[in-house]
Amino acid sequence: MRIVSGKWRGKRITAPKNLPTRPTTDFGKEALFNILNNRYYFEDLRVLDLFSGTGNISYEFASRGTEEIVAVDMHRECVRFISKTNEELGASIQTVQSDALQWVRRNATQYDIVFADPPYEWEHYEDLAKGIIDHKLLAEGGEAIIEHSDQTDLSHLPGFTEHRRYGHVNFSFFSNPNEIEED
Repeated sequence: MRIVSGKWRGKRITAPKNLPTRPTTDFGKEALFNILNNRYYFEDLRVLDLFSGTGNISYEFASRGTEEIVAVDMHRECVRFISKTNEELGASIQTVQSDALQWVRRNATQYDIVFADPPYEWEHYEDLAKGIIDHKLLAEGGEAIIEHSDQTDLSHLPGFTEHRRYGHVNFSFFSNPNEIEED
């Protein structure tokens, strides 16, 4: 995987092959960050990266100047790899080893961006999207972005605002439903 933009643009990061991950493709990641680049100042963001895996998305935010990043993954090896890479880069990514859905349900911090990339065969996408909204994880003007396969449709859920597809990578975007109604 490579970092596509920012101060570490072009830097390749090689994760151990034994990590249980499916990193977001460079094509999908670049498209996503082009969208976010038009909506946010990265330096001002507080970001939550759920199912962070290799830390691919966290590194992109850090490379663009985001300093408040929390990366959550349940696999110890993933958390160790992100922590090690974070140290090598000199970034400020806080790592948490936890089940993402449980973490969402007990967390009290609000974020400007919540990114989640669960395994495509995971059965709790709707619980995750509802949990992010119900537990008020989104700061005012914040968005949740959930990556999923072509077989998953989240458009019927509260707070859904848009769907984007890049090859086989799909992103569903969510905002606070109260903010959508006010627009």
